Amino acid sequence: MYERYSALKIERRGRVLVITIDNPPMNAVTSEIHEELSRIWGDINRDTDTAVVVITGAGDKAFSAGGDVKAMVDRIETAEHGGWVRSMFEAKEIVYGLLRLERPLIARINGHAMGLGATLAVLADITVMMSKARIADTHVKVGLSAGDGGSLMWPLLMGFGNARRYLLTGDALTGREAADLGLISQAVDTVEELDAAVYDLADRLAAGASRAINATKLSINMILRKMLEGVIEAHLGQETYTYLSKDHYAAVSAFVEKREPEFRGD
Repeated sequence: MYERYSALKIERRGRVLVITIDNPPMNAVTSEIHEELSRIWGDINRDTDTAVVVITGAGDKAFSAGGDVKAMVDRIETAEHGGWVRSMFEAKEIVYGLLRLERPLIARINGHAMGLGATLAVLADITVMMSKARIADTHVKVGLSAGDGGSLMWPLLMGFGNARRYLLTGDALTGREAADLGLISQAVDTVEELDAAVYDLADRLAAGASRAINATKLSINMILRKMLEGVIEAHLGQETYTYLSKDHYAAVSAFVEKREPEFRGD
């Protein structure tokens, strides 16, 4: 079933399916990874051998640093906006797929989680993160609106006051801070603790009453789906509006050139 996937690494641990974002060291989300993330969740729902899903990143530096900024620059400079349109469709499918996934999803956050990496972390059912790793929805730092789920999930998990502070600035939290504010489930200090927390729980869920566990997860997500599916197109529309701004180009160009951006509000 998973032979079609090459950008994502797919492995089995009994009835636990492990998905690895496999682009070390930072596991930036390439167009290939993005496309595969947009369709894998539906395939898992048809996989009767899988009871629990774990998603993680390759290596020990980052879970995922988010989008490929160099590709963003190239897309703007060549005016190849078709790629952006495809990515927005895929972004919607990623969010829909995560919320419609019937199996429990545990995010094993082995390093920094930025941009889309942060979105994957907060849309998982249970998120365990290294305490010193950092998590941030960095959309505004590259001149974009936080459109792919962050604008909904961060306020629901950590409260509107805290979410405004972090989404409007793009500032990062450590795993420990994120756990204290309720953005993630648990922070741990070592890789050994990370693996124990993630895989002990995954094995426990896999050995449980799967039909009841899946139904409970889907019941919880019915609330989130009702909230998100009414606004996701508008959120992605806001992101596209900012994608067309000069500030976005200023931000990504400065990132590639390793300098501070100069924003002018246009």
